Amino acid sequence: MELVKELREIQTLQGHTDRVWSLAWNPATGVAGIPLSFASCSGDKTVRIWEQNPSTSSWDCKAVLDETHTRTVRSCAWSPSGKLLATASFDATTAIWENVGGDYECVASLEGHENEVKSVCWNPSGSMLTTCGRDKSVWVWEVLPGNEFDCVSVLQGHTQDVKMVQWHPTRNLIFSCSYDNTVKIWADDGDDDDWACVQTLGRSHLVRWQVPSPMSGSGHSSTVWALSFNASGDKVVTCSDDLTLKIWGSDDTKMPADGFAPWRHLCTLSGYHDRTIFSVHWSRDSIIASGAADDAIRFFVENDEQDGLVDGPSYKLLLRKENAHDMDINSVQWSPGEDQFLASAADDGTIKIWELTSDSC
Repeated sequence: MELVKELREIQTLQGHTDRVWSLAWNPATGVAGIPLSFASCSGDKTVRIWEQNPSTSSWDCKAVLDETHTRTVRSCAWSPSGKLLATASFDATTAIWENVGGDYECVASLEGHENEVKSVCWNPSGSMLTTCGRDKSVWVWEVLPGNEFDCVSVLQGHTQDVKMVQWHPTRNLIFSCSYDNTVKIWADDGDDDDWACVQTLGRSHLVRWQVPSPMSGSGHSSTVWALSFNASGDKVVTCSDDLTLKIWGSDDTKMPADGFAPWRHLCTLSGYHDRTIFSVHWSRDSIIASGAADDAIRFFVENDEQDGLVDGPSYKLLLRKENAHDMDINSVQWSPGEDQFLASAADDGTIKIWELTSDSC
């Protein structure tokens, strides 16, 4: 059995001149001798590309992407191949960058949102892209040859600012979370890119063909800032301004004829942060990391020692890191590859690289 001893800070990365909003690891790095790499984006209107030096293991800024966005860059996401980087900005555009031999060129600019774009995400195959924004909408884009992008659907349903969009890792579902305190799940009906909201996870979450759920009250009571899936995709964790993390689950074995297995609330983690939880990320080896406005990072794992009185899984605190940054933590992201690191980004303008160290006993 492995016992985690501590969270070790590897390096603090400086260069951004304003708060760092978001991080995205390149999924094609960290394997087969390819150095780990990630992107960061900031209120300074730039995106920085960072790479680990194989000889020294230190992290260096390899590129600064500027002169494209005119306002804060709020979100960034790599395509599954690692060749394209999408960046979403408060200037109402999403830029697409292509990596050609280490040089990054802006090859497309997606326009349509009325104002700030808050989040961008690729689907698992890289054939689709989704964005969301302050205009309460979620846009679905098709990736066409020649770096062309076509908006195939605009999803309306949230009543407030949409904070994040995430594509499910194995199913053709889009999850969006919002200032309206809900998470909405969108599915493609299969005809003419006709996407529809099939479930809303809220104070009384509904599936479109069902009467109100008996699990009323299990949703968040304030803004839902972020969400993350576990490795198998049968659970999702959400974090909120209500100071809680919530775990939701779906069972494919109970899939109805129409192909959508509803999600249900499994448990709530509360009392671990005392200010807004802005970011959460589930590692491939089942560790949940959360970052918050209390400048702290928390780690959680499923509790294997529950007494059988609890219906469903429960989670326990693995480790707490106080004062991880000097200001609000906006993003925590686990790395891909063989050696797993955690990167965190904050209002203090820095990025930190961390490693969980463990002993066997």
